[in-house]
Parts: sequence; structure tokens; C-alpha cells
Amino acid sequence: MQTMVYGPALQAIGAFDGGNITEQKPIGFSGEGSVIKRVGPLFYWAWAKTAIEGRIPLHPHQAFEIMTYVVSGQAQHGDTLGTRSTIGAGGVQLMQTGSGVSHEERFVGPNMEGFQIWFEPHIEKALQMEPTYNQYEHDQFPEESGDGYLKKTIIGDGSPISLTVDAQMWDVVIDAGRPYRHPVSSGRALTALAIRGGGTWSDGDGSDSTPFKPRDFIVARADDDHDVIIKADEDMPLRLILIDVPPTVDYPLYPKR
Repeated sequence: MQTMVYGPALQAIGAFDGGNITEQKPIGFSGEGSVIKRVGPLFYWAWAKTAIEGRIPLHPHQAFEIMTYVVSGQAQHGDTLGTRSTIGAGGVQLMQTGSGVSHEERFVGPNMEGFQIWFEPHIEKALQMEPTYNQYEHDQFPEESGDGYLKKTIIGDGSPISLTVDAQMWDVVIDAGRPYRHPVSSGRALTALAIRGGGTWSDGDGSDSTPFKPRDFIVARADDDHDVIIKADEDMPLRLILIDVPPTVDYPLYPKR
């Protein structure tokens, strides 16, 4: 497995509403400065925070499958489909934007934190589809507790979310000093954002251990089927958002430089 770690300085930053919303972007838009421009169909990934509240005004989207995942606080959503909704911690708002939809967002704290993640389907096919909006509460997602870890499946087996894009996603908390083993299939890319704590990342046999810190973005590409071992530092628990995608797809992707 080839593993690369990208610190915050190699990621992009952004802001909305006069700086009331700030963003760290492991994968940004063209020209924003992130070293990683995409990983297969994983097109954009922003980690947003607001101390009190912030608003993003009405703006359009087409084709992309866009997910907001809330870590703390609330995300409020309105769109031209007539939707008005609010989701709390652990919940997901999902737009499959198809032929086109406009939406607005309001993030409400205190200390609201969440992610907006874009997946790229076959754009020509997606543009022929009606746009949709769906919302999922935290308790709709399956959780697995093991020896020193808690894993929530956001996209994948047992999740209520259905995408046209080939992707899986998890929210994993690992106890301080404990290891967590995660399978990766040959030819896949596993990405990870450390949102709490740091640790080490190694192959299943314990070789090639790579350290990482809080806020680091990790991209690992698998040459064969095997497990990765992610171990939390001894002094605090580790929380990671993991996304598994194919590094290449069999349809044309939007050019992004």
C-alpha cells in the first residue's frame, strides 16, 4: 500500500458569510491550493466550522451527489424543490442534484462542525435525472463496537444512503493507545481525515508505519487485498472520517487542475 499524509498546509482553506464559516479542505476546487485535486469520483471535501452561526446563500448545482455530514450543532437546508429541513449531530443531508437545483444552507452552533463532500457520477447520465433531496438521522446508521473502537457506517453495508457513485464512508473513534483494523480491497483508495487526535497508519503486518497528526489528510492506495492498522496515540482518542473509492472509474470525469 502506498500511503501519503498531507498536513493542513497542503490542504485548501475557505470561508463564507464574512468569515463566520471557516473551512479546511482536504480536496478543494481548482485554484484553491489543495495538493490533492480529487481521488477518483471523490471530487471535493470541506470541513466546515462556525462558532455561532453562518449562512451560505442560494446557489445552483447540477449532476454531483453532495452530502452534508454534521459532527456537532445543526445544518439547516432549503432548496428550490421546496425543502426546508434541519439536521443535528450525526445526521446527513444528501442532494443528488441531477438536472439542476439551487439550495441555501445555514450552520448553527454553538461550535457547529460538519463536512460537505461531493461525489462525481457520470455527469451526462446524471444530468438526465430529476434532482432529489433526502435526510437521514444519526440513529438510522449502523454502528459496530469492537475492542477499543466504535465504527459508524455512513455509506456502505446497512446504511440507508444509496449513491450512483461507488463509495463507502465511515466515522471511526479509536480509544487512546488502541489499534483498529480496516480492510481495503485491491485497486481501491482509502482516504482519511483525522478530526480528533493523531496516530500511526501501517499495513496489516505492522510494516511501514506512517505517523499522522490531528487535521492531517491521508490517502492510501492498495495494490492487493489487505488490512490497514490505524493506532491512536497514547494520550488521547482518535477520530477519523474514512472514505473508500476507486482511484479510477469507467466513465469520463470532469477535468480538474
